Amino acid sequence: MAQPGGSRPVTVSDVQQLVKRKDEIEAQIKACYELLEAQKGVGMNEPLVDAEGFPRDDIDLYQVRTARHNIICLQNDHKALMKQVEEALHQLHAREKEKHARDEAEALAEAMSQNQSLPQAFAKVNAVTPGSPASISGLQVDDEIVEFGSVNVNNFQNLQNIATVVQHSEGRPLSVTVIRSGKKVHVGLTPKRWAGKGLLGCNIVPLQR
Repeated sequence: MAQPGGSRPVTVSDVQQLVKRKDEIEAQIKACYELLEAQKGVGMNEPLVDAEGFPRDDIDLYQVRTARHNIICLQNDHKALMKQVEEALHQLHAREKEKHARDEAEALAEAMSQNQSLPQAFAKVNAVTPGSPASISGLQVDDEIVEFGSVNVNNFQNLQNIATVVQHSEGRPLSVTVIRSGKKVHVGLTPKRWAGKGLLGCNIVPLQR
């Protein structure tokens, strides 16, 4: 497993391996304590000599000493392993937190970039009659107009500018650019006579900036 400060970042699989090893060590420690319990209940600290100072003959001294030694070693291993688990989990959490912050920053940057790249609108469509040239072209209510033929935010003064372009473009397609739901959309609009009033069949109002 990659150690903290190593070349490879810690993975969830690494943590799972550490936890598996921890469980194995705990099982070994339990087995050693059970062995001590089987030896007349002798624990980690009970004397291995009798009252006269002679080695006890009622227990397997070798087994007891080995079990005690193993328990000490295993407990040290367990302590070190728990520290590794803690550090690995901390690294995973920190990386997850960092990724979340990075994702949020990227989303914010993208949203800001989109807003900055959108051209400024000067008028808005507030009504479209079904079956009209405007409706057939795909123009929709709440579309914000960025370009209407030769008219744009830099030369727009009033709605008469649009009316003049419409009158001079009867029967010819006009390039209209709108902002719809935060995105730039191009519409091909051909002003022409139809069953309703005017050449477009939509109502356009100036945007108050």
